[in-house]
Amino acid sequence: MKTLLIVVVIAILVRIGLRLLRQYSKSHPSTGPKRQLRPWQVKLSTVWVFFVVSLKRLFRDRLALFFTFLFPLIFLFVFGSLSHSGQISLRVALINESHTVFAKDFANNAQKDKVLNISKTITTMQQAKQSMDRGQIDSIIELPPNFGELKDGIPTGQAIIHYTANNSQAEQALSSVLQSQFSSINARFVKANTTPLKVVSKQSNTHSLNSFDYTFTGMLGFAILGAGIFGPMNVFPELKKMGILRRLHTTPLRVWQFFMSNMLGQAVTGLMSLTIMLIIAITVFHLKIVGNLAELAVFLILGIFLILGIGLALGGWAKNERQVAPLGNIIVFPMMFLTGVFFPRFLMPQWLQSITTYMPLTPVIDGARLILTEGKSILNLGPQLAIMGVWLIIIYAIAFRVFRWE
Repeated sequence: MKTLLIVVVIAILVRIGLRLLRQYSKSHPSTGPKRQLRPWQVKLSTVWVFFVVSLKRLFRDRLALFFTFLFPLIFLFVFGSLSHSGQISLRVALINESHTVFAKDFANNAQKDKVLNISKTITTMQQAKQSMDRGQIDSIIELPPNFGELKDGIPTGQAIIHYTANNSQAEQALSSVLQSQFSSINARFVKANTTPLKVVSKQSNTHSLNSFDYTFTGMLGFAILGAGIFGPMNVFPELKKMGILRRLHTTPLRVWQFFMSNMLGQAVTGLMSLTIMLIIAITVFHLKIVGNLAELAVFLILGIFLILGIGLALGGWAKNERQVAPLGNIIVFPMMFLTGVFFPRFLMPQWLQSITTYMPLTPVIDGARLILTEGKSILNLGPQLAIMGVWLIIIYAIAFRVFRWE
């Protein structure tokens, strides 16, 4: 809550400062001769003017404010609450490396245990560690080669629990369950103060992803998708209907200037929306940030520019809302359900994962997840940046080609 309070105070101070600056500029008008601007400065000044206009239009439109800021937050609270119930789920993998009869019997009995949700598809330690890093399981029970060996007719050995740095709570619960089972087994063979069967735990150096990590980065993608596509898709046909774009076409304004002003405006409002979501995720759902926030901001701006190109192409091509709505839904809904917005892509069949890897929104969500929760640098996101770069060229080439002023 301290972070949220600081952000609110900063926002209030910035607003007061801007208001004082406007009052000062009105009371102290410039009386000196104005400096002649160069042609490139005139073009950039035009971009700046329309950037300010787009921001003002957004903040005066209540419907746009709702879909830019509140709508993603509603989904964040809904899916965040579902994935952050606070209950310990003992989803584990059992890797039996021992060939003793006792180890085989123990593994078979563990599969029937209602407390332990043991995966039947994970059979190797490599698969188990990969699943644990992804958050598919919470811990790994390893039965080493000497587990269950008989000494004086008594089975001995140690079961090793593997867990990640951010999943110690599940490790404690699993360790307690196994130790309770071993205590009852030990009591059948030896005195109570002797423990031939033991449980030891080993922490991995990596941080696994829990369900909220996937939920939050998916919601970031959902916010970018909604603002980048639905904004221009709804606004541009309305401006054409009102004749505003037709009047702008009679001015020296060029298409690239109009696009650039919208890109800058969307980048600012998009980062504001994503920042609010990040603050809520940290304060309410206790999101653990591993990566660099500055690199995350740069990467998300690239993602906003990419997805905005789709909205510019749709809105610039359509003559009215009825024409753009069906095509927009055909593009938006597959990206909602196939790129990792609402559930992880690794749950899909392998052939579908291979196809969805190359969808425009997929590298945005995957890259944000790698930076935010795994601490990757933006320089390590070569595959994601390459896919985004190709799509940027294709999408904006189409957007410039199909744009119509009326």
